[in-house]
Amino acid sequence: MHPRDLIELLRGPAALSVPGDVLVGAAAAGRPVDVRTLGTMASSVCLYWAGMALNDYADAAVDAVERPERPIPSRRVPRRAALALASGLTAAGLGLSVAAGGRRGLVRALPLAAVVWAYDLKLKATPAGPAAMAAARALDVFMGALPGAPARRASSPVPPGASGPAGQAAPRGGRSAGPMSRHAADRSLWKRAAVPAALIGTHTYTVTALSRHEVAGASPRLPATTLAASLTTALAAAGPAPRTVSALLSRTGGARAPRRPRRPAPSAAVASAALLSYAGAYGSAQLRAVREPSGDHVQRAVAAGILSLIPLQAALAARAGAPAAAAVLGLGHPLARRLARRICPT
Repeated sequence: MHPRDLIELLRGPAALSVPGDVLVGAAAAGRPVDVRTLGTMASSVCLYWAGMALNDYADAAVDAVERPERPIPSRRVPRRAALALASGLTAAGLGLSVAAGGRRGLVRALPLAAVVWAYDLKLKATPAGPAAMAAARALDVFMGALPGAPARRASSPVPPGASGPAGQAAPRGGRSAGPMSRHAADRSLWKRAAVPAALIGTHTYTVTALSRHEVAGASPRLPATTLAASLTTALAAAGPAPRTVSALLSRTGGARAPRRPRRPAPSAAVASAALLSYAGAYGSAQLRAVREPSGDHVQRAVAAGILSLIPLQAALAARAGAPAAAAVLGLGHPLARRLARRICPT
């Protein structure tokens, strides 16, 4: 096998759309981009690549008719090798999640891995397919929001005045908060990441719905519907900061996550530029599909949707209080588009 064949099998350029999920979750939860966050990103990329290899393994018979140029039908990559690669990448993804967050990291990654395998082997061709793919992306956001390191045991001493989990003050007597407080803190972080995860999931749903019609084309109604949904997603991301809405939800109960100092000017500038890039790239591709919903135009809209997830992630991360990291993430969009000219991301 040639390395290029494996890169094509794994949709190499599309992997640039994965780390942003974790960044959005971390920013929404007020978590820093540290070694553990980077480890979680690496875990997510491995699971994404596993899904790509498993997808082609499961679709070998269909691709032999509809896409004979793909690596498996063209015999450049053996079908068994694709399955072995998917299994190895899944194991690597779970291992990286454990390295980044211990047992809690594994608990975060297992549902994502399960959804990936269920989608490729069972759900893809069913009405539940787009929802399953949207759920996978949403789970990826939550992986970045939840702390991965094992929490301090209730009997461990904490210096007087120190903070407990998720910014809570330590209980009297210098003891850390118990499991119930940790669970409350986790629920709060889930709520803080809920809105960004829902927006990324909505975008993913539109891309997956379009992807079912890459070969035969679609009626104009489908790209028109996904265009309306993606524009609504952009407006929602540009409205009240997703982290602010999530913070309001988190006040219904549970501990509060640590807050970062607000820097509205750079955050707004980065978010606005990212959303313009998102709407321009994905919106224009869908508009062309509305005018001429052929398989070629729908496929281009799908490719644009996969890569346009990067500026959407950058906008959400910026509005959640991480403009610098969001700006760096946004630089990946033109790079991904350039790479996509050589290797198709769909």
